Amino acid sequence: MALRAFHGPIIHSLSPTSLEIIPSGAILVSPSGTITHLLRDIDPAAALSSIKSALSSSSQAPPTAEPLTNSTFTDDSDITLHPLPPHSFLIPGLIDTHNHAPQYAQRGLGMGLPLLTWLDTLTFPNEALFSSPSHARNIYSACVTGFLRQGVTTACYYSSLHAGATCILAEICVEKGQRGFVGKCNMTRGSPEWYCETGVESSLRDTEEVVRFIRGLDPKGELVRPILTPRFAISCHGEVLRGLGRMVARSKEGGYGEGGELAVQTHFNEAEEEMRVTRELFPEFGNETDLYESYGLLGEKTVLAHCCYMSEYELGRVKELECGVAHCPAANMTVGGGFMAAPVREFLRRGIKVGLGTDSGGGYSSSMLDAMRLAIVASNAREVMSGGEDKGLSIAEVFYLATLGGAEVCCLEKEIGNFEVGKSFDAIVVGTAGEDQGVMTMVQEGDGLSTVFEKFVMTGDDRNITQVYVRGRLVKG
Repeated sequence: MALRAFHGPIIHSLSPTSLEIIPSGAILVSPSGTITHLLRDIDPAAALSSIKSALSSSSQAPPTAEPLTNSTFTDDSDITLHPLPPHSFLIPGLIDTHNHAPQYAQRGLGMGLPLLTWLDTLTFPNEALFSSPSHARNIYSACVTGFLRQGVTTACYYSSLHAGATCILAEICVEKGQRGFVGKCNMTRGSPEWYCETGVESSLRDTEEVVRFIRGLDPKGELVRPILTPRFAISCHGEVLRGLGRMVARSKEGGYGEGGELAVQTHFNEAEEEMRVTRELFPEFGNETDLYESYGLLGEKTVLAHCCYMSEYELGRVKELECGVAHCPAANMTVGGGFMAAPVREFLRRGIKVGLGTDSGGGYSSSMLDAMRLAIVASNAREVMSGGEDKGLSIAEVFYLATLGGAEVCCLEKEIGNFEVGKSFDAIVVGTAGEDQGVMTMVQEGDGLSTVFEKFVMTGDDRNITQVYVRGRLVKG
């Protein structure tokens, strides 16, 4: 089969502050969806011949898994050219590091309520409905389709506490072609009797069932992977947390197949009310870092959602343990009982892995573009709150958080996040002209690519996202 060459303007992150803008480039993609070459300075008037010429002098070596040599490109049948439409450009797929799939149908409800009130009166009754497989399939199908439409090629999903519904969510991710970390919530206390697991043993048994199902569905984790999901400490007895820690240790020894160490996700230092109740339930621990670490649940594959209130000690331990942070500005500013601006600048300064999450429906929007914008707003507030010490985030930085930063949080930076050779082609074609794309600030004559990109980030929406690819597969458009 021929390689595909996607030709046109390309934008991706190299680091938190380094944004590479290629006015006319080409990304060559193998039949399996792997990037074999990233070429720059391609002649738009003679793209195919320019690509072949660049290949003949390229020092980039294709991945060893699919040996190809530049000398094999002898005629047009070797490469299928995919020129981007006029006024379009290519960016990596967006990565949502914190998302509640059962809440997809309740986005925008209960804004302004304190966190625990919001859970008890709105969210738990909604999630209880997922005991019905047909309800789960209906909502989860809409959820995954909706996030793909928004350009979210990878998502860390919390399911409900139901094992069956969680397995359905994993199946839908595979069917529709979205990368997903899928986890069943552990909830043995702290919620109404009608939405609470029957005990520690059943909670752990159902969790293992989900892990084994997902590992069987996708043994190599090419699309979907299991993730242990103690909702938060409030919802779990210590015996549950201890059992989940044993599962992590077992996975490191190959106990759940070839997928390797299990990832973990939980809410962490989200709201003052939640932190107070946690201290009451676990008085032996002075903070949430020590709590989770004591149960073996903190490590490089742990995704900590929110992290709004972080002491010097906890910042140091999170860095040492190589945990990742999912920053969710929409939820932090609308649900929880206050305006909570996480110290993202401090995370970046210390080299703590950090990405963005929509936290739908704690966050009212499923758009990662909205998450980027609100991350800027929250950082500007943080700058005022810190007396100017924590500077606001730039466009380049929030785009990094939504792409390469999110990949690092998920420990997928060697697979996705930008367009480096050897990574999977997870990509979005952004359109900026035409009737449907006119929602964003209009592109004027003389606008450079960086200006157009900024207009898209700050004013675009899913109508500008005209095509979405995951592992080279077209999943929207």
